[in-house]
Amino acid sequence: MRVTVGAAPDQRVDTVAGEEPLELRLAGRSLAVTMRTPGDDMDLAVGFLVGEGLIGSGDDVRAMRYCAGTDDDGRQTYNVLDLVLDPAVPEPDLAAAARSFYMTSSCGLCGKASIEAIRLRSRYAVADDPLRIEAATLAGLPAALRRAQRLFATTGGLHAAALVDEQGRLELVREDVGRHNAVDKVVGAAARAGLLPLRGRVLLVSGRASFELTQKALLAGIPLLAAVSAPSALAVDLAAESGMTLVGFLRGDSMNVYAGAERVVSVTSRPEIGAHPAR
Repeated sequence: MRVTVGAAPDQRVDTVAGEEPLELRLAGRSLAVTMRTPGDDMDLAVGFLVGEGLIGSGDDVRAMRYCAGTDDDGRQTYNVLDLVLDPAVPEPDLAAAARSFYMTSSCGLCGKASIEAIRLRSRYAVADDPLRIEAATLAGLPAALRRAQRLFATTGGLHAAALVDEQGRLELVREDVGRHNAVDKVVGAAARAGLLPLRGRVLLVSGRASFELTQKALLAGIPLLAAVSAPSALAVDLAAESGMTLVGFLRGDSMNVYAGAERVVSVTSRPEIGAHPAR
């Protein structure tokens, strides 16, 4: 029912975004549970493993399968995904990985310690990435992303992430109720296509630039993260210390460049625009 002040209620059917739990397992052992929009689950799983530093390419995953299950009405469910890693991949400490995931998601890690930990875990360096992109090209990306958001157009309730080349072409777009899941789906799809590290690419996100999303970009070898909303102070610190470019408030014909301004062509001012945490 739609209610408008001063008008009679209007009975209508509305389309809402799907949200279900997905449990990720490694060789039958539980690693993590995330709430996601069903679809592209295998991309999400591979991207999650890349973002946690557990694998470095799609080839590190030898097999994936859904575990059989049914809901209360006896219908088949696809909410448990089991992955088998290549024997050459070092066996991860699942307890430590799960603990790291929990702490990162809940901001349990702090400042310099977390930044140093991520830098040590990253398999790819981005500081020397030669990417250069026109500010005008960046400015046009949010509108292009919105046009590509098929599910958002019908629900209005999904985040999106996109992988963009130097000319501003959207190579991959994924949507999800969780902004981190949308990024995992993009990174996972790229990994499964053998594209890691993602040199010369931009990761565009429809929300804010958190530390977690900056971490995921770094671990995938992406040199530039652009967000339509604000970054966090820790995201700015991680980008600056890792040699990434971080763009926030990408709206209309303006943006703030918080780190790595040399990659945004026509930007000559210092990159530390509003980069200090609020007190």
